[in-house]
Amino acid sequence: MPDDAARARQRTGAGIGLLLALVLAAALLTVTGRPGDGRSGDGRGDPGGRCGPHAVASWSADDRLTGEFARYGDDPARTDDWTGGDGTHSLRLPDGRILWLFSDTYLGRVYGPPNPVGESSAWRDAAAPLVRNSAVVMRDGRLEATLPAPLFPDPAPDRWRWPVAARVEPRSPGAAEQVVRVLLWVRTAGASPWIYGVPTATEVATLSLPDLRVESVVTVLDQRLTPDPSRRVLFGTTLVTRGGWTYVFGGDDGQAVSRPVSHAYVARVPRGRLGEPGAWRYWDGSGWGTHPRPVLGDGRRRGVGSAFSVVRYGGTYVLFTMAAGAEGLTTVTSYWACSPTGPWHGPAGEFGPPLPEGRVAAYNPQAHPELSGDGRLVLSYDVNWLETASAAAQLSRDVSLYRPRFVTLRLAPPG
Repeated sequence: MPDDAARARQRTGAGIGLLLALVLAAALLTVTGRPGDGRSGDGRGDPGGRCGPHAVASWSADDRLTGEFARYGDDPARTDDWTGGDGTHSLRLPDGRILWLFSDTYLGRVYGPPNPVGESSAWRDAAAPLVRNSAVVMRDGRLEATLPAPLFPDPAPDRWRWPVAARVEPRSPGAAEQVVRVLLWVRTAGASPWIYGVPTATEVATLSLPDLRVESVVTVLDQRLTPDPSRRVLFGTTLVTRGGWTYVFGGDDGQAVSRPVSHAYVARVPRGRLGEPGAWRYWDGSGWGTHPRPVLGDGRRRGVGSAFSVVRYGGTYVLFTMAAGAEGLTTVTSYWACSPTGPWHGPAGEFGPPLPEGRVAAYNPQAHPELSGDGRLVLSYDVNWLETASAAAQLSRDVSLYRPRFVTLRLAPPG
């Protein structure tokens, strides 16, 4: 493979990695059902009877949030802060701040407009630093600082960490002191078709409060002994807490071997024990055990992309990913269920979020409950250039392509 092509893939990082994985998967935005707290404690029931079909009834662009990331990314005051990234996740901290977590991230300075080719967009130097992860702190709706990046160092040569969902938990069950637990995906450099990293392990990092210092990282699920990388599962794309449990959703990378759609999985951890590997149990098709089995995905048109999001909306759990079968990656759709283990219903409620002109695509839809309320649900999606060969140049030429965008949704029973 030519060196310049390899460098382009490396510089586009997680964005194009997830993006092309989703393209190969024809991935799907899903709305799932409620992680139940049934009488048997197996997550399959909802004795309150409040669960019912839900889909996207209406949506609108959230220009304020989208504009805030553009403002911060374009600010030339510092040269070591965030100018763009993907894999967008968020968490409200006990003091009211919001911690934003990103996978591959551009640092450095943004220039212009116009850019060097005369277009009316801000641009970054082609040599801008790219790190594997970052964290940005927001206070009162305004982004104010980038933590030293990368926040989570590489665990080994040719191996890196992408942060996904996070929770505030007691340092130990029942303790008054709180910490932040961050789920991490570990990937290892690999040959085709794993040019964006071989799934390796799920980890949990512990961050101190209020200073957000990384104290420890533990492995909760090592997948290196699973010989077929397409069957390896990484957990943490989204979390839902209900009752005394935290439900942790994950997915496989079946698309890397040209399977049309990936599968969704779910684990269950007692609340406050995300950092304890022995506390994790996985839905195995009939109960909670040690061997994960899919809860959604038929290998054809029903399933998820490798990054999706789940929320509890009333009595129903809702999962978001990109729509299978659409032209490019432009459409969001939904499934619903009354339990994290299914059965899943859908897809339904498709909509196309705003995209800039050109060969671009949306991916990695993530819900942000801490920004939602009054029946509204805030959803972010990442935007990237669709063609690998020219992606690095496009991301340098137009900084808006590698930043999250936001929409506000309202869900309702189909009518």
